[in-house]
Amino acid sequence: MNRLDFKIDFPSIIKMSDSVFIPKMYKVRQNFDTLKLSNFIEKLKGELTNKKDIMESLNGKKVCIALGSRGINNISSIATQIVKEVKQYGGEPFIIPAMGSHGGATPEGQKELLEGYGITEDKVGAPIISNLDVEFLGKTDEDIPVFTSKDALNADGVILVNRVKPHTAFHGDIESGLIKMSVIGMGKQKGAELCHKMGFNNFSEKLKNMSRIVFSHVPVVLGVAILENAYDETADIRALAPSEFFTEEPKLLKTAKSLMPQILLNNPDILIVDELGKDISGDGMDPNITGRFASDYVKSDFKVNRIVVLGLTKATDGNANGIGVADITTSRVLKDTDFTKGYINSITAAIPSTVRLPMVMPNDYEAIKTAIKTANNLDYDGRKSRIVRIKNTLSLKNIYVSESLIEDVKKNSKLEIISGPFDFEFDKENNLITGW
Repeated sequence: MNRLDFKIDFPSIIKMSDSVFIPKMYKVRQNFDTLKLSNFIEKLKGELTNKKDIMESLNGKKVCIALGSRGINNISSIATQIVKEVKQYGGEPFIIPAMGSHGGATPEGQKELLEGYGITEDKVGAPIISNLDVEFLGKTDEDIPVFTSKDALNADGVILVNRVKPHTAFHGDIESGLIKMSVIGMGKQKGAELCHKMGFNNFSEKLKNMSRIVFSHVPVVLGVAILENAYDETADIRALAPSEFFTEEPKLLKTAKSLMPQILLNNPDILIVDELGKDISGDGMDPNITGRFASDYVKSDFKVNRIVVLGLTKATDGNANGIGVADITTSRVLKDTDFTKGYINSITAAIPSTVRLPMVMPNDYEAIKTAIKTANNLDYDGRKSRIVRIKNTLSLKNIYVSESLIEDVKKNSKLEIISGPFDFEFDKENNLITGW
C-alpha cells in the first residue's frame, strides 16, 4: 500500500496553544429509562411460533438468512437460534451477508465481518455463502434501478434479520431496519451504490418503493426485527410477515428512537470521542448522538462547537469513515487509518465528506488543547470550557464533564456525579490514560 507523507511542523503549531489549560474534570453517570428482555432467546422462539404457518412452509426448502448489520448485540445467538428453528421445521438454512459495500466490498471481507460478529459456520450450524453477484430487478417510477443478491433471489425463502433504529443520514417513518436491508443490504455493493447515488432527499419513500420491487421478485417470507436499549442491550424482538413490514416497522422505529441513549447536557463547547469505528456506527460515531450529520437532510437540537476524535476501534480495522465530521484528531488515527476501506464506503454512499481529514495533532493532549483554543466562546484559557468526553457513541452510561458543567449536572435528576474533580492523566507520549 502506498503511504502519503504529510508535512506538519508540530512544534511550531502546538506553541499556539501554550496558554491553554485543560480544566478539572468529573466522572458522571447517565441514567436512562430502559427496556430489556429478560430472555431474548425465549422471546425469539415465541415470535417464530406465532408465525408457525410461515415456518411450516419452509419444510424441504432452501432458506436464505440475510443479516450482517454492525454492532447488534447478541446477533450471533439470534442467528444461531433462527438456523435451529428453520431446521426444526424441515428447512435447509444458509446465511448471506446483507451489508451493501461493507467489508471492503469483497466476498472475503464480508465473510470476515460476519466472523467478527461471532457468526461462523461451525457456531451457527449453517453454511455462509458470501459473494457480490446481483441481478437487476427493475426500476421504480422515479427511474431508480433495483438490484438484489442472486443467492437470495434463487432461494426458496428469505428471512431478513436486522435491528430497527434511527438512520445517520436521513429521517422518515422508515430508516434502518428490514426494509432498508431488503434494498441496500441485499443489493450488495452495486445496489447500495446506485441507491445512495440518488441522494437522501425523501429517502424513506424511495426505499419503500424500491423494496416493493424487491418483494415482488425475491421470496422474502419473514423478517426478524431487533430493538436495543440505551445500554446496547436487546430490548425486544419481533417476527414480521412481509405484509406487516410497512405498518409495523414505523411503530418499531418510534420505540427505537425512544430507547436511544443521548448526552444529557445541552450544547457543550467540546466533545471528546475516545474511539470511532464502523462497529460503533455506520458513520463511525452516531450523528444522532454527536449532533453532527454528514447529510444535509437531517438536523439535531444537540449542538457542539468542536469534536475531537482520539482513536479508532480495533474492530473497525482501519476504516475511519465518519472522521470527516470531526474538527480535530490525532496522528495515531492518521497512522491507523486504511483509507481504501473508508473511501469505498464514502464513494458507495455518495457522501465524500465522511472521509475528509480534520486537523491532525501529535497526541491526545495537544488535540484537546487545540479544541479548547479554537472553540468559539469567550473562554480564552480553557478553565471555563464546557467539555464532555465519551468513550464512543454506543457507550454513554459513564461520561466525563468539565467543572463548568457541574451545575447543570446537579440540576438533572438523571445525572449522578461519580468522582471528581481531578485532572486528566496522560502517558509519556501525552496520550490520555484516564480510563472508564
